[in-house]
Amino acid sequence: MNARDDWRLDNLLDCNGADITVGKDGEYRVRIRAIRVPPSTERPHGLNYELTLIGPGGARLVGFDNAHSFRPTQGPSGRSRARYDHRHLRGATRSYEYRDAAALLEDFWEAVDTALRNEEAWE
Repeated sequence: MNARDDWRLDNLLDCNGADITVGKDGEYRVRIRAIRVPPSTERPHGLNYELTLIGPGGARLVGFDNAHSFRPTQGPSGRSRARYDHRHLRGATRSYEYRDAAALLEDFWEAVDTALRNEEAWE
């Protein structure tokens, strides 16, 4: 899907630069960066994004981005298949299939809700 067909893209782009306090006591932060870029092999949807949940100590707990490439596996097949769209969950990096801006926001906030529930369970 390219940026012109992504009818919710403007909502995501309007969030660019957001720095939101979240969590029971407001000790977590959500940071959103999203800008249009020319469509390319790395970013066929014409979007460069980074959505991050940051914990009280400054650690990234959740991140969805395409700011850099990563290798989905360490073996020979991973060496040849660099991906850009991916997510970080507690230090683990996994592939993310970008469908559209609305799904990205929904998937991110769902991961944030899950992470915050898990964090509160440890308190």
